[in-house]
Amino acid sequence: MWVSSGVLLGFIAWFVLRYILTSFYTVDQNERAVKTSFGRAQRVGKATTLDTPLAETLRPHELERYAWPQVRVIGPGGPYFKWPWETIHKVKVATETINMAKDLEDPSANSNGTMLEAVTKDQLNTGLEGQIRYRASEANLYAYLFGVKQPIVHTMGYFVAILRERIANFEAPQTNPI
Repeated sequence: MWVSSGVLLGFIAWFVLRYILTSFYTVDQNERAVKTSFGRAQRVGKATTLDTPLAETLRPHELERYAWPQVRVIGPGGPYFKWPWETIHKVKVATETINMAKDLEDPSANSNGTMLEAVTKDQLNTGLEGQIRYRASEANLYAYLFGVKQPIVHTMGYFVAILRERIANFEAPQTNPI
């Protein structure tokens, strides 16, 4: 009798320490959080990103591609409570800066991430240095967290592709000899 009550008391103590005390969390000032229950993000009804002002800037063929569910965003503060079957995904929403030549998948590329090289239309080689400033949008956290495996790598690849395409179509202006 004493052994079984001791085991039960030990289990209750373990449960309280393991699940109840670790169920409280906070969200920092420069963070936002999304809660998932059994892997499904808590959503805002049937709202999608097409219901936001951002959708007005999209072309008709882009609407389907950028239709992501709106999720309930947990703002800074706390302590908040979550059940053991819920998971909290935190995202920094502060503006961050990264070198535009940095390749997050291959750090040795682009002169070890210091210079991005491109070729112009008239076959001139050029080296580019600069920075990209970005931040995760609160209005589209579903795509950032669950839609793309590596959102920063994806964004950097898109930026570099557009930049190289613009430079490849550039022609140096003709100068008139004096």
